[in-house]
Amino acid sequence: MSLQSALERLATYRANNTRTSQDIFRNGLLVLQKGSFKKLGDDGKPFRWTSLEQLALASVDVGRLDIADQCLQLIADKFPNSPRVDCLVGIRMEATEPPETALKYYADILEADSANVAIWKRRISVLRRTGKVEKAVNELLQLLDTFYTDVEGWLELADIYASCNQYDHSFQALSHVLLLTPQNPFYVLQAAETAYTSEDFFLAIKMFLTVVDMTDADDSEQLLQESTPLGITVRAWFGVKLCARRIAQNANMKSLSNTSAPKNLELLDELATERLRVAYSSSGQKGEIAKGRQEVFAWVATPLA
Repeated sequence: MSLQSALERLATYRANNTRTSQDIFRNGLLVLQKGSFKKLGDDGKPFRWTSLEQLALASVDVGRLDIADQCLQLIADKFPNSPRVDCLVGIRMEATEPPETALKYYADILEADSANVAIWKRRISVLRRTGKVEKAVNELLQLLDTFYTDVEGWLELADIYASCNQYDHSFQALSHVLLLTPQNPFYVLQAAETAYTSEDFFLAIKMFLTVVDMTDADDSEQLLQESTPLGITVRAWFGVKLCARRIAQNANMKSLSNTSAPKNLELLDELATERLRVAYSSSGQKGEIAKGRQEVFAWVATPLA
Protein backbone atom coordinates (compact mmCIF):
# COMPACT_ATOMS: atom_id res chain seq x y z
CA MET A 1 0.00 0.00 0.00
CA SER A 2 1.28 3.47 -0.91
CA LEU A 3 1.71 6.33 1.53
CA GLN A 4 -1.06 8.28 -0.16
CA SER A 5 -3.47 5.34 0.09
CA ALA A 6 -2.71 4.89 3.77
CA LEU A 7 -3.30 8.59 4.44
CA GLU A 8 -6.60 8.45 2.56
CA ARG A 9 -7.74 5.44 4.58
CA LEU A 10 -6.90 7.24 7.80
CA ALA A 11 -8.73 10.36 6.59
CA THR A 12 -11.82 8.26 5.83
CA TYR A 13 -11.80 6.83 9.35
CA ARG A 14 -11.53 10.32 10.82
CA ALA A 15 -14.34 11.67 8.64
CA ASN A 16 -16.63 8.82 9.69
CA ASN A 17 -15.48 8.96 13.32
CA THR A 18 -14.66 5.26 13.09
CA ARG A 19 -12.57 3.67 15.81
CA THR A 20 -11.09 0.60 14.16
CA SER A 21 -7.83 0.64 16.05
CA GLN A 22 -6.24 -2.43 14.45
CA ASP A 23 -6.70 -1.16 10.89
CA ILE A 24 -5.75 2.39 11.85
CA PHE A 25 -2.60 1.02 13.46
CA ARG A 26 -1.62 -0.93 10.32
CA ASN A 27 -2.14 2.04 8.00
CA GLY A 28 -0.65 4.55 10.41
CA LEU A 29 2.42 2.42 11.00
CA LEU A 30 3.08 2.47 7.26
CA VAL A 31 2.96 6.27 7.30
CA LEU A 32 5.33 6.34 10.25
CA GLN A 33 7.76 3.88 8.67
CA LYS A 34 7.97 6.01 5.51
CA GLY A 35 9.62 8.63 7.69
CA SER A 36 7.74 11.43 5.96
CA PHE A 37 7.02 13.26 9.22
CA LYS A 38 10.67 13.79 9.95
CA LYS A 39 11.04 15.52 6.59
CA LEU A 40 8.08 17.86 7.01
CA GLY A 41 8.81 21.46 7.76
CA ASP A 42 6.46 24.32 8.53
CA ASP A 43 4.77 23.74 5.18
CA GLY A 44 3.89 20.13 6.08
CA LYS A 45 0.30 19.21 5.41
CA PRO A 46 -1.80 19.34 8.63
CA PHE A 47 -3.70 16.13 7.83
CA ARG A 48 -0.44 14.16 8.02
CA TRP A 49 0.12 15.30 11.57
CA THR A 50 -3.49 14.51 12.35
CA SER A 51 -2.84 11.02 11.01
CA LEU A 52 0.13 10.70 13.34
CA GLU A 53 -2.08 11.71 16.26
CA GLN A 54 -4.59 9.11 15.09
CA LEU A 55 -1.85 6.47 15.08
CA ALA A 56 -0.79 7.43 18.61
CA LEU A 57 -4.31 6.84 19.94
CA ALA A 58 -4.68 3.56 18.04
CA SER A 59 -1.32 2.41 19.36
CA VAL A 60 -2.51 2.94 22.92
CA ASP A 61 -5.67 0.95 22.11
CA VAL A 62 -3.76 -2.05 20.74
CA GLY A 63 -1.07 -1.95 23.42
CA ARG A 64 1.83 -0.81 21.22
CA LEU A 65 2.99 1.85 23.63
CA ASP A 66 6.43 2.00 21.99
CA ILE A 67 4.83 3.27 18.78
CA ALA A 68 2.61 5.64 20.78
CA ASP A 69 5.68 7.11 22.47
CA GLN A 70 7.40 7.53 19.12
CA CYS A 71 4.39 9.36 17.70
CA LEU A 72 4.07 11.60 20.73
CA GLN A 73 7.73 12.55 20.53
CA LEU A 74 7.38 13.58 16.88
CA ILE A 75 4.22 15.58 17.57
CA ALA A 76 5.70 17.26 20.67
CA ASP A 77 8.81 18.26 18.71
CA LYS A 78 6.66 19.78 15.99
CA PHE A 79 4.10 21.43 18.30
CA PRO A 80 5.75 22.23 21.64
CA ASN A 81 3.49 23.49 24.46
CA SER A 82 0.37 22.47 22.54
CA PRO A 83 -2.79 21.78 24.63
CA ARG A 84 -3.61 19.00 22.21
CA VAL A 85 -0.26 17.34 22.91
CA ASP A 86 -0.91 17.70 26.65
CA CYS A 87 -4.12 15.71 26.18
CA LEU A 88 -2.33 12.98 24.24
CA VAL A 89 0.32 12.73 26.95
CA GLY A 90 -2.45 12.34 29.51
CA ILE A 91 -4.10 9.53 27.54
CA ARG A 92 -0.73 7.78 27.26
CA MET A 93 -0.28 8.22 31.01
CA GLU A 94 -3.67 6.65 31.72
CA ALA A 95 -2.53 3.47 29.97
CA THR A 96 0.26 2.67 32.43
CA GLU A 97 0.13 5.02 35.42
CA PRO A 98 -2.22 4.86 38.44
CA PRO A 99 -5.42 6.94 38.07
CA GLU A 100 -4.26 9.32 40.81
CA THR A 101 -1.19 10.22 38.73
CA ALA A 102 -3.33 11.04 35.69
CA LEU A 103 -5.81 13.03 37.80
CA LYS A 104 -2.98 15.10 39.29
CA TYR A 105 -1.54 15.70 35.82
CA TYR A 106 -4.92 16.94 34.55
CA ALA A 107 -5.50 19.03 37.68
CA ASP A 108 -2.16 20.81 37.25
CA ILE A 109 -3.01 21.69 33.64
CA LEU A 110 -6.50 22.92 34.57
CA GLU A 111 -5.04 25.08 37.31
CA ALA A 112 -3.02 26.90 34.66
CA ASP A 113 -5.76 26.86 32.01
CA SER A 114 -9.28 26.25 33.31
CA ALA A 115 -10.72 26.61 29.78
CA ASN A 116 -8.98 23.48 28.47
CA VAL A 117 -12.12 21.46 27.68
CA ALA A 118 -10.28 18.40 26.38
CA ILE A 119 -8.29 18.04 29.60
CA TRP A 120 -11.41 18.65 31.67
CA LYS A 121 -13.21 15.82 29.84
CA ARG A 122 -10.30 13.45 30.28
CA ARG A 123 -10.33 14.14 34.01
CA ILE A 124 -14.08 13.44 34.17
CA SER A 125 -13.52 10.21 32.24
CA VAL A 126 -10.92 9.02 34.74
CA LEU A 127 -13.17 9.92 37.68
CA ARG A 128 -16.05 7.94 36.21
CA ARG A 129 -13.88 4.96 35.33
CA THR A 130 -12.54 4.77 38.88
CA GLY A 131 -16.03 4.78 40.40
CA LYS A 132 -16.05 8.39 41.59
CA VAL A 133 -19.35 9.00 39.84
CA GLU A 134 -20.64 11.77 42.09
CA LYS A 135 -17.46 13.78 41.65
CA ALA A 136 -17.54 13.14 37.90
CA VAL A 137 -21.11 14.45 37.71
CA ASN A 138 -20.22 17.56 39.72
CA GLU A 139 -17.27 18.37 37.46
CA LEU A 140 -19.34 17.67 34.36
CA LEU A 141 -22.05 20.04 35.58
CA GLN A 142 -19.40 22.73 36.14
CA LEU A 143 -18.10 22.17 32.61
CA LEU A 144 -21.58 22.43 31.09
CA ASP A 145 -22.33 25.52 33.13
CA THR A 146 -19.32 27.12 31.44
CA PHE A 147 -19.67 25.52 28.00
CA TYR A 148 -23.42 25.03 27.61
CA THR A 149 -23.30 24.20 23.90
CA ASP A 150 -21.10 21.12 24.42
CA VAL A 151 -23.47 18.41 23.12
CA GLU A 152 -20.96 15.66 23.88
CA GLY A 153 -20.91 16.75 27.51
CA TRP A 154 -24.71 16.62 27.83
CA LEU A 155 -24.76 13.15 26.25
CA GLU A 156 -22.13 11.97 28.73
CA LEU A 157 -24.17 13.38 31.62
CA ALA A 158 -27.30 11.63 30.33
CA ASP A 159 -25.36 8.36 30.08
CA ILE A 160 -24.02 8.66 33.62
CA TYR A 161 -27.50 9.29 35.03
CA ALA A 162 -28.93 6.37 33.02
CA SER A 163 -26.19 4.05 34.31
CA CYS A 164 -27.31 5.00 37.84
CA ASN A 165 -31.00 4.34 36.98
CA GLN A 166 -31.79 8.05 37.33
CA TYR A 167 -33.79 8.20 34.11
CA ASP A 168 -35.62 11.44 34.91
CA HIS A 169 -32.29 13.24 35.27
CA SER A 170 -31.03 11.49 32.15
CA PHE A 171 -34.00 12.76 30.17
CA GLN A 172 -33.42 16.30 31.48
CA ALA A 173 -29.85 16.16 30.18
CA LEU A 174 -31.10 14.89 26.82
CA SER A 175 -33.61 17.75 26.63
CA HIS A 176 -30.63 20.12 26.45
CA VAL A 177 -29.21 17.98 23.63
CA LEU A 178 -32.50 18.35 21.74
CA LEU A 179 -32.42 22.11 22.21
CA LEU A 180 -28.91 22.27 20.77
CA THR A 181 -29.40 19.74 17.95
CA PRO A 182 -33.14 19.45 17.25
CA GLN A 183 -32.56 18.05 13.76
CA ASN A 184 -30.85 14.82 14.88
CA PRO A 185 -33.39 11.94 14.98
CA PHE A 186 -30.98 9.64 16.83
CA TYR A 187 -30.99 11.95 19.85
CA VAL A 188 -34.79 12.17 19.72
CA LEU A 189 -34.93 8.37 19.67
CA GLN A 190 -32.59 8.19 22.66
CA ALA A 191 -34.82 10.63 24.53
CA ALA A 192 -37.92 8.60 23.59
CA GLU A 193 -36.38 5.38 24.88
CA THR A 194 -35.30 7.12 28.07
CA ALA A 195 -38.85 8.40 28.60
CA TYR A 196 -40.14 4.86 28.03
CA THR A 197 -37.69 3.43 30.57
CA SER A 198 -38.84 6.02 33.12
CA GLU A 199 -42.42 4.86 32.39
CA ASP A 200 -43.60 8.19 31.00
CA PHE A 201 -45.39 6.44 28.15
CA PHE A 202 -47.40 9.45 26.96
CA LEU A 203 -44.21 11.42 26.41
CA ALA A 204 -42.41 8.40 24.96
CA ILE A 205 -45.02 7.66 22.28
CA LYS A 206 -45.08 11.33 21.30
CA MET A 207 -41.31 11.31 20.81
CA PHE A 208 -41.29 7.98 18.96
CA LEU A 209 -43.81 9.48 16.53
CA THR A 210 -41.54 12.51 16.17
CA VAL A 211 -38.72 10.19 15.11
CA VAL A 212 -41.02 8.63 12.51
CA ASP A 213 -41.95 12.07 11.23
CA MET A 214 -38.26 13.05 10.98
CA THR A 215 -37.07 9.89 9.24
CA ASP A 216 -39.90 8.87 6.91
CA ALA A 217 -39.06 9.79 3.33
CA ASP A 218 -42.49 11.32 2.71
CA ASP A 219 -45.59 11.52 4.86
CA SER A 220 -48.12 11.68 2.06
CA GLU A 221 -50.72 8.90 2.30
CA GLN A 222 -49.92 7.34 -1.05
CA LEU A 223 -46.15 7.18 -0.53
CA LEU A 224 -46.57 6.10 3.10
CA GLN A 225 -48.41 3.02 1.92
CA GLU A 226 -45.75 2.19 -0.67
CA SER A 227 -42.62 2.99 1.35
CA THR A 228 -40.75 0.52 3.51
CA PRO A 229 -39.61 1.63 6.99
CA LEU A 230 -35.87 1.22 7.48
CA GLY A 231 -33.24 1.83 10.14
CA ILE A 232 -34.29 3.80 13.19
CA THR A 233 -37.77 4.29 11.72
CA VAL A 234 -38.44 0.60 12.41
CA ARG A 235 -37.13 1.01 15.94
CA ALA A 236 -39.41 4.01 16.44
CA TRP A 237 -42.46 2.05 15.24
CA PHE A 238 -41.56 -0.68 17.73
CA GLY A 239 -41.54 2.03 20.38
CA VAL A 240 -44.97 3.24 19.34
CA LYS A 241 -46.30 -0.32 19.52
CA LEU A 242 -44.80 -0.90 22.98
CA CYS A 243 -46.13 2.39 24.34
CA ALA A 244 -49.61 1.74 22.95
CA ARG A 245 -49.73 -1.58 24.76
CA ARG A 246 -48.57 -0.17 28.07
CA ILE A 247 -51.05 2.72 27.86
CA ALA A 248 -53.93 0.36 27.01
CA GLN A 249 -53.16 -1.76 30.07
CA ASN A 250 -53.75 1.14 32.47
CA ALA A 251 -56.77 3.38 31.93
CA ASN A 252 -55.76 5.62 34.85
CA MET A 253 -52.20 6.20 33.67
CA LYS A 254 -50.70 9.65 34.22
CA SER A 255 -47.70 11.32 32.67
CA LEU A 256 -44.83 12.45 34.88
CA SER A 257 -44.22 15.30 32.42
CA ASN A 258 -47.92 16.19 32.20
CA THR A 259 -47.99 15.14 28.55
CA SER A 260 -51.52 14.64 27.33
CA ALA A 261 -52.70 11.15 26.43
CA PRO A 262 -52.57 10.28 22.72
CA LYS A 263 -55.86 10.41 20.84
CA ASN A 264 -57.02 7.42 18.82
CA LEU A 265 -54.66 5.00 20.53
CA GLU A 266 -56.13 2.03 18.69
CA LEU A 267 -55.48 3.70 15.33
CA LEU A 268 -51.87 4.39 16.30
CA ASP A 269 -51.48 0.76 17.31
CA GLU A 270 -52.95 -0.40 14.00
CA LEU A 271 -50.65 1.92 12.06
CA ALA A 272 -47.59 0.70 13.97
CA THR A 273 -48.64 -2.90 13.29
CA GLU A 274 -49.05 -2.20 9.56
CA ARG A 275 -45.68 -0.41 9.32
CA LEU A 276 -43.86 -3.23 11.12
CA ARG A 277 -45.53 -5.82 8.89
CA VAL A 278 -44.35 -3.90 5.83
CA ALA A 279 -40.82 -3.63 7.22
CA TYR A 280 -40.60 -7.38 7.79
CA SER A 281 -42.46 -8.44 4.63
CA SER A 282 -40.56 -6.62 1.88
CA SER A 283 -38.41 -8.53 -0.59
CA GLY A 284 -34.98 -7.83 -2.05
CA GLN A 285 -32.24 -5.97 -0.20
CA LYS A 286 -34.73 -4.04 1.86
CA GLY A 287 -36.18 -7.34 2.97
CA GLU A 288 -33.01 -8.47 4.73
CA ILE A 289 -34.66 -7.17 7.89
CA ALA A 290 -37.31 -9.89 7.43
CA LYS A 291 -35.30 -12.44 9.42
CA GLY A 292 -37.57 -13.72 12.20
CA ARG A 293 -40.65 -12.26 10.56
CA GLN A 294 -43.02 -14.94 11.90
CA GLU A 295 -42.12 -14.06 15.48
CA VAL A 296 -42.64 -10.38 14.73
CA PHE A 297 -45.97 -11.02 13.04
CA ALA A 298 -47.15 -13.05 16.01
CA TRP A 299 -46.10 -10.32 18.42
CA VAL A 300 -47.69 -7.39 16.55
CA ALA A 301 -50.91 -9.38 16.07
CA THR A 302 -51.51 -9.53 19.81
CA PRO A 303 -54.47 -7.26 20.66
CA LEU A 304 -54.03 -4.19 22.83
CA ALA A 305 -55.95 -5.47 25.83
